Amino acid sequence: TREEVLEQAPMRPTALFVDPVTGPITRTALQSLRGAAAQTELPFVITAGLGEAPREAAYGADPAVLLRALTANDPAAGSPRILLVEPNIEVAAAFRESVERRAMQVLTATSETEAVSQVASRVPDLVVLNLMLIRRRRLGVVDWLRSHGRLGATPVVVYTLLGLDGIDLTRLRTGQSVLFLAERTTKGDVQRRLLELLDKLTT
Repeated sequence: TREEVLEQAPMRPTALFVDPVTGPITRTALQSLRGAAAQTELPFVITAGLGEAPREAAYGADPAVLLRALTANDPAAGSPRILLVEPNIEVAAAFRESVERRAMQVLTATSETEAVSQVASRVPDLVVLNLMLIRRRRLGVVDWLRSHGRLGATPVVVYTLLGLDGIDLTRLRTGQSVLFLAERTTKGDVQRRLLELLDKLTT
């Protein structure tokens, strides 16, 4: 809860990690946690998986619903700006379509290097990053946000793709299927990337 975050903030935890699928959480609760993290300048990291299925068979929520809850609700500020860092063109296009339907702007980058250039030009309201792009020894968007004092005010969503093959990507490209939120995979390489992300948050 927001109160728990504020209570523990003086102990300076590394970050506030939230898994909205494994531990279901309401949009109101997400908004409250985001506000508490921003107030205490605590990095707010959300982890999830992304799956693909025909619209009627998608058993998870539209990822745009999650992202909308994580952006500041300030009409005067205009449409929220989201930076998506995803190397796969089909996935990025499907993601953009979903998010833009909910009145959010999407900027895309295919690599961490490109993402750093984007945030250096203008810091987005939210960063959405393919977890598998993170490398401990390579400077990326999380490093830039931390070194410029913006990590506490910019939520970061890291996700894993759930084994999409060529057929799945074709369905995404042609609009026959959609992306949906799913449980994050716990494979060894994913766990290593999470540890590397944690290292970036503490270095």
